[in-house]
Amino acid sequence: MFRPPGAPARPARRPRTPHRSLAAAAGAALLSLGVTACAGAGAVGGGDGEQIVVAIVSNPQMQDAISLQDEFRAAHPGIDVRFVSLPENEARAKITASVATGGGEFDVVMISNYETPMWAENGWIENLQPYAEATPGYDPEDFVPSVREALSVDGDLYSVPFYGESSFLAYREDLFAEAGLQMPDRPTWDDVRELAAELHDPEQDFSGICLRGLAGWGEVMAPLTTVMNTFGGQWFDEDWNARLDSPEVKEAVQTYVDTVQQYGQPGAATSGFGDCLTRFAQGNAAMWYDATSMVSSIEDPASSTVAGKTGYVPAPVEKTDAAGWLYSWSLAIPSTSEHKDAAWDFVSWMTDKDYIELVGEKLSWERVPPGSRLSTYEIPEYAEVSEAYADATLTAMSEATQEATMVAPVPYPGIQFVGIPEFQDLGTRVGQQISAAVAGQKTVDEALEQSQQYAETVAETYREGAER
Repeated sequence: MFRPPGAPARPARRPRTPHRSLAAAAGAALLSLGVTACAGAGAVGGGDGEQIVVAIVSNPQMQDAISLQDEFRAAHPGIDVRFVSLPENEARAKITASVATGGGEFDVVMISNYETPMWAENGWIENLQPYAEATPGYDPEDFVPSVREALSVDGDLYSVPFYGESSFLAYREDLFAEAGLQMPDRPTWDDVRELAAELHDPEQDFSGICLRGLAGWGEVMAPLTTVMNTFGGQWFDEDWNARLDSPEVKEAVQTYVDTVQQYGQPGAATSGFGDCLTRFAQGNAAMWYDATSMVSSIEDPASSTVAGKTGYVPAPVEKTDAAGWLYSWSLAIPSTSEHKDAAWDFVSWMTDKDYIELVGEKLSWERVPPGSRLSTYEIPEYAEVSEAYADATLTAMSEATQEATMVAPVPYPGIQFVGIPEFQDLGTRVGQQISAAVAGQKTVDEALEQSQQYAETVAETYREGAER
């Protein structure tokens, strides 16, 4: 069965107890991680009001939200917000462990369109549609349609977007012009490799391209899965046969690994989104394929040396018309929270139109969270600073469908992820194999042989469910 992104994450052929297995695994993770409320890494706050604990990923836009907390406290003096801010992989593990086991540590959690439909079905997170509709001026219809759909179940929002993204290729327009190079309007991976070879200069600590290599389903496997898709690969075919050892996947992974080994940054196997962001923003890479949300930092003159020097084109393709992903970091309220109204006050503040204006006026318009609200692109100040990337961002998000980015139909939702509960573990295990290949510790064939075994274990359960 072919599923568009944002469809409810209930596969047509389900295993017997996928959510129970996720909860059990999360329980083990919770014990190993030692989650504690209020004392988590990065906790900040103060005051004697009603306390809520907010678990977020420590990306630049989220750090901006922390820096603006005086504004929230001024509007809500009776609410004391304490943050648990963690790197992406660790945050995913802690948040999942807490919510899946009903731990109740957090009142607000940062999740995505991967978790939202499944967690809503399980009753783990609150239906936010009534809250949104009852909040004057909040305007949930203003959210970018593809993002709103991806965060909804039966038409109701179960998380609300802080920012939305697809993926595209950033490149140094100034250096391309100096070298007499032309970036195609819609590059292929062959184009990317040829251009990277021209500009790669390791003696000057300058790489032709930066690509993620850090293990993690939300790290290296995010961009790599889009490469697999455009080369005609799949994680599973329609009959839930694992396909990670297929010729198409092997070609895609070999292309990615060869590209980053030959023309990528030093230490690529430990490079995640944040590492590539720093490298590109500091002028040490000619190209970077990654999330469209990069623009908030790349185009900020206060932190980037390449602001105003960067061009943006669609994700590189091979056999498909498009290759970008669809993703949203969003805020949800766990059903176990005992402070739901206060939690919504914070969630609505951080995802409202007024917050967009606040970031623009207090920090800079370049740092506005992109891809969440259509009205953002109508603000004159933002339209001016985003001229180079606004159209590219919205185009990438509108093209991020399975129809446009995949060659063959698949039985799961998602583009850069597989929308089943087991994928957090599966994607992480496969990511470890790929990262080892990037590091040169094993061959691509060896990495995929082991990955296929992991995927086949998951596929077996789904095929058993389909036979019942």
